[in-house]
Order: sequence, then C-alpha cells, then structure tokens
Amino acid sequence: QVQLVESGGGLVHTGDSLRLSCAVSAGTFSNYGVGWFRQALGKEREYVGSIDWRGAATVLLGSVWGRFTISRDNAKNTVYLQMNDLKPDDTAVYYCAADRFVRQNSNEYTYWGQGTQVTVSS
Repeated sequence: QVQLVESGGGLVHTGDSLRLSCAVSAGTFSNYGVGWFRQALGKEREYVGSIDWRGAATVLLGSVWGRFTISRDNAKNTVYLQMNDLKPDDTAVYYCAADRFVRQNSNEYTYWGQGTQVTVSS
C-alpha cells in the first residue's frame, strides 16, 4: 500500500514562498513518479507538474512557470513543490499523487494524499 502525506501549507502574503512536501511510504519509492495538483474553491482540479522516477521534473501549468519547481529526495522518500513569489490566484488545496508513470490527467494516478491548504493574501 502506498500512502502520501502532504505538509507545508499555510497562510502567506503575496510574494512569499512556501515549500510543500509530499512524504511517500512505498515499497520502492524510486519506482514511482509523483504529480502535483491543486484545486481552488469552486474550480476543477488542475495539474501543476510532476517528477518522474528518474528525477526529471516538469512544470506545465503556465501560470506558475518560473515560480514553482519540483524536486525529489529518494533517500527521504519525499517530493517537494517549491513555490516562490506566491499570488492570491495560487490559493488552493494542493495534492500530490503517485503512480508508476507521471501523467497530466488526475484520473491516471492511483495514490493520493489528503491535500494541504495554501492561502495567499493580497
């Protein structure tokens, strides 16, 4: 059984930074890719980016280009989402998800964390 636990969310101001962590308990963490998604109140869940088992990271959400980066530490079974220069539009619940292969479609991920709230005040 694979379990994911996000942490690091909170209330910050515009321009601040946060680093979210996704701790993954899995037999062989290095076999899994991890995706980050977010869901704002009243909106659909959207794909932020992902990192595959080799450590190749992709951030595809245009609105966060240049501000968000994804990394992983296989020794700690943890994936990180570093968020810089946060804006009120980044306010959402952030989720990490894991599966053998990384995809943009949330339906293709088997394992999910419970989410962590990020609120950015103006």
